[in-house]
Amino acid sequence: MDSNNSQSLREAVIEEIQSVYDPEIPVNIFELGLVYEVKVEDDKVHVLMTLTSPNCPVAESLPMEVKQKIEALDGVREAEVEITFDPSWDEEMMSDEAKLELGLL
Repeated sequence: MDSNNSQSLREAVIEEIQSVYDPEIPVNIFELGLVYEVKVEDDKVHVLMTLTSPNCPVAESLPMEVKQKIEALDGVREAEVEITFDPSWDEEMMSDEAKLELGLL
C-alpha cells in the first residue's frame, strides 16, 4: 500500500475512533486524548490508547468497541487495540474543543 492510501486509511480510522464516546463524558475518546497512537501498516491497524482510570467501568467494552469499528472499515483486515496506563491520562491531554465542551476553558 502506498503512503497516500496508508494516510487516507489512517484518517478514516481516526474518524471512526471519533465516533466512540466515553459513556460518562459527552466527548469522543480521540478529543479526550485517550488515543496515544494510530499506526497503519498495509491492512493492519494498531491503536495505543488509555482509559480515564484503571477502574473505568468500560475498561473491557470500550477497547472492543474501538476494535470492532476499525475492523468494519474497508481496507482493514485486522485491528489491535492496546491499552496502556503509561503515561496515565489527565485533563491536559484533552483537545481544546473537548475542554470547551466540558467547560474547562
